[in-house]
Amino acid sequence: MRQTTVYNPVARALHWGIFALIALEFALAWLMPDVRRGTRPDGLIAWHVGVGTSILLLMVLRLLWRVVAGAPGLLPGPTWQQHLAKLVHGLLYLGLLVLPLLGWANASSRGWSVQLAGLWTLPALAPSGARWAHELGDVHQLLAYGLLGVIGLHVAGALYHAVVERDETMRRMWPRRS
Repeated sequence: MRQTTVYNPVARALHWGIFALIALEFALAWLMPDVRRGTRPDGLIAWHVGVGTSILLLMVLRLLWRVVAGAPGLLPGPTWQQHLAKLVHGLLYLGLLVLPLLGWANASSRGWSVQLAGLWTLPALAPSGARWAHELGDVHQLLAYGLLGVIGLHVAGALYHAVVERDETMRRMWPRRS
């Protein structure tokens, strides 16, 4: 049986959907007001929370889809590149799961109602006023900068393969033309 070298349409749709939500999420994070004691979850803050839970949902779906459908193997290349690709992808998955959970716990500690995609209210991950969960807001922000760096490595690797190596790496995830 020949193993495919491209990602299937569902994996590609989830990848690009998550990409769009991440771009929106970082824009919201930079534009929204600082969250301080007594801040209400209105406007851009509410959008940030809703987009974050949407990212979490799509990441869970992506992981489930990967378990069910699998993923193509890495293309041939130097061992260090394959190890780096696995590390960067692992950090992306971890960050895109942990960051929304940290934000959710922090929002819960503030007594905010957290909704999935703005539609369904989710249970609190921490009691209102929980100091440990309140501190997770700072961890959330710090890890977001780390995730941004990992995303930068991911994009740099894709561009390196597209421009320098001129191989199939980036085309594996690019939307297919009919």
